Amino acid sequence: MDTIPELDSSDNNSNDNVINTTGATNNNNTVALTASSSASSSSSSSSSSSSSRYENQKRRDWNTFGQYLKNHRPPLSLSRCSGAHVLEFLRYLDQFGKTKVHAPICPFYGHPSPPAPCPCPLRQAWGSLDALIGRLRAAFEENGGKPEANPFGARAVRLYLREVRDLQSKARGISYEKKKRKRPPPHQQLPPPPPSSSSAHLQMPPPGATQ
Repeated sequence: MDTIPELDSSDNNSNDNVINTTGATNNNNTVALTASSSASSSSSSSSSSSSSRYENQKRRDWNTFGQYLKNHRPPLSLSRCSGAHVLEFLRYLDQFGKTKVHAPICPFYGHPSPPAPCPCPLRQAWGSLDALIGRLRAAFEENGGKPEANPFGARAVRLYLREVRDLQSKARGISYEKKKRKRPPPHQQLPPPPPSSSSAHLQMPPPGATQ
């Protein structure tokens, strides 16, 4: 993410290792139960850690936006914040971006891996902005805001994010489109195959026929 530094994602798994080691006894049932408990604990810990990182990031983003409102000239209260102010905030964040966005006149425009540096500006990546707006939209409602008055869900914000996505996709020569699952072709009913020579020998005689 470009906006705010992420938390350290390293997890301490030493406890799980201790559990697995001490559970290695001669009793197979004990080993199986210990392994199952360790796997469940590891999965729960991973989920909890991911949720904690998201909540911490959301809280920092919310505080950053609140500070931006305080520093706004004139100062702006949250109740008077609109989609236009959110767009101002996103453009303000561009100065801290780390993603190179090539201009159309740049020789590396549309090149996913430029072979040399260029003077094109650094911007916030579309993915960073999109995730940021998602967190701020949730934080707004968690802090008492009404969904219908949520400035982070305004149409102008959605259009701006779409514009940034399309511009950066062309400038950087990458695609942000999600891969669509290939649907199986519609089932075509084929005519029954003609009887083979082997199946002709296996046909039973009609009822009442003499042999």
